[in-house]
Amino acid sequence: MTAPPTRFVLPTRFNGPPETANGGYACGYFAGLAASRHGPDVAVTLLAPPPLGTELTFHPGTRRSQVRHGERLIATVAGGAGEFDAPAPVGLAAAREASTRFLGTTGHPFPTCFVCGTDRAVGDGLLLAPGAVAGRPSTVACVWTPDRSDADHRGDVGAPVVWAVLDCPGGWTDDPAEEPMVLSRMAARIYGRPAPGRPHVVVGRRLRRSGRTAVNVTALHDTDGNLIAEASAVWAAVNGTATPVVPHVHNRASAESTAEWTHGGRRAE
Repeated sequence: MTAPPTRFVLPTRFNGPPETANGGYACGYFAGLAASRHGPDVAVTLLAPPPLGTELTFHPGTRRSQVRHGERLIATVAGGAGEFDAPAPVGLAAAREASTRFLGTTGHPFPTCFVCGTDRAVGDGLLLAPGAVAGRPSTVACVWTPDRSDADHRGDVGAPVVWAVLDCPGGWTDDPAEEPMVLSRMAARIYGRPAPGRPHVVVGRRLRRSGRTAVNVTALHDTDGNLIAEASAVWAAVNGTATPVVPHVHNRASAESTAEWTHGGRRAE
């Protein structure tokens, strides 16, 4: 017997590009819906930008589950996140110093992004500013101190926010201000919950770039270097001027991202 779909709405606060969800937040939310069906380790593939403030439906499946907006397929979720290759920790002082090289200070393609947007206010956006780490090629880092507004009524920072934190820094291992990119596929594993009010360090490292797609890994550590969460992701370039073309890149990018995922030793759907 087929299970009925679950109806839900992604809050408008959690945008990436204007009027669509931050990819990491959306992937983390979809992963939570799929956990009872596919387990905690899943890969989420975005096939269209997830809309905000409107009803979506999660359709559980045996091999893979789907997220739909009406008849439009937004994402698929399948078990098998594979192995991760988390970047090594970066010290608190080095991460703060790296943020001085954040490329998004000018020319940010999505300045209202919940995670790394420069036009968000404290307590509204996360204001991550990942910049190049001295002496570590293709690696960025920044400090993140979770705000009380990022936690639920129990004081826990939810998994979708952690996925979001692991999302954007990986994208800044290239230069999205010069060449805008969007998240195409992501998997994450969470070992603990970050504590509001305490600083943490986010590190991203680009593994490889092939044509329009880039594969990167990210990690969240506490100030003692303990691994809190890690992720692997595929990003796709949108070939130019960002927002107007974002809705058109996901379907084309999904085939490329699946090939990259398989090439990297991870299970494709």
